[in-house]
Amino acid sequence: MTLCPRRIAACLLMTAISLGCKKVGTPSPPPPPVTPPTPVWDVNAYRGVWLTNVASAALDSRDNIKLAIDNCKKGGINHVFVVVYNAARTLYPSAVMQNLIGIPIMERFAGRDPLKEVIEEGHAAGLKVHAWFEYGFSSSYSQNGGPILVAKPQWAARDFNGALTVKNGFDWLNAFHPEVQQYMINLFKEVVTKYDIDGVQGDDRLPAVPSSSGYDAYTTTLYRAERGTDPPPSSSEPNWVAWRAGKLNAFLKRLRNEVKAIKPNVLVTMSPSPYPFSLNEYLQDWPVWVDSAWVDAVFPQCYRYDLPAYSAVLSQQAAVLRGSKASICYPGVLVKSGTYVATDGFLTQMIQVNRSNGFKGEAFFFYEGLKDRISFFQGQYPYIK
Repeated sequence: MTLCPRRIAACLLMTAISLGCKKVGTPSPPPPPVTPPTPVWDVNAYRGVWLTNVASAALDSRDNIKLAIDNCKKGGINHVFVVVYNAARTLYPSAVMQNLIGIPIMERFAGRDPLKEVIEEGHAAGLKVHAWFEYGFSSSYSQNGGPILVAKPQWAARDFNGALTVKNGFDWLNAFHPEVQQYMINLFKEVVTKYDIDGVQGDDRLPAVPSSSGYDAYTTTLYRAERGTDPPPSSSEPNWVAWRAGKLNAFLKRLRNEVKAIKPNVLVTMSPSPYPFSLNEYLQDWPVWVDSAWVDAVFPQCYRYDLPAYSAVLSQQAAVLRGSKASICYPGVLVKSGTYVATDGFLTQMIQVNRSNGFKGEAFFFYEGLKDRISFFQGQYPYIK
């Protein structure tokens, strides 16, 4: 079939007109810009994490420390609590420990200074770094007191039967003995003096000692001199509990004053057991610490594995805080322990409960759990109300 030239020309003209219309037509509007959501957390509140050498390689090299700090920054953390004392060792070169046991730093870190490295990397990332004295008045774990009591046997805490005080595997120093108290204060002052640290922290072992202790010769003599009688055989007798808790309160007040005398801006924080368990089991009357302004912040260890238990312990803590004092309390949240890692859903629920109880921030135990749940900390944590 032969096409008419006139018809071919008409088709070409229509095609040209069609193409021209497309060329000069109005383009589709661009999609609106995507506005990232705004975090709902209080930017001034603590969002902390504990960084330890136990079940973690985070402190084993400078590169590992850089990675840990980077993950903390990505996860919205603004305060890092790095271990500086556990298992009768320091994680920095210590003259105090050299003089006491002849070992200046944990053997694993010989030739390095992990504390200095964490401070430098943390500050470069804009994070606050706190020195966490994890073992506190505990001398060792299942070592019959370890090297400290080999050097200073008179420092041992004793129960009613005269045996070394041991609780949950931890061996204890006598927290009431003036030499033991001075030793611990010397460690704190050494760190505050030598390092550009933002804070120092004790936990459920500082100031603390099991309530079964206090029956050593020094403490019983002191009690007899002040009360005119021997300590009662029952370690839970209320007046005996109150007297010993008062001695730990006095120690904390002194510790705070001596730290602040060196560097007034260094924060003094504590992470005790939840109240009233803290008082009954470890003589930690921490609501008094808060009411007396002996701490700049407190992080009760509300470590639980289900929401009803977590909500219950959190309500207990909220009940003992008076008015504005709640503003310096931040719950300790368990992310990881052994093979357990909290799910994203459970983490969300715990933080929601924190907010509904008026707590504006929290601290997470511990870094390895944050690393395992980094997508949660980056993608969900900032927006939980």
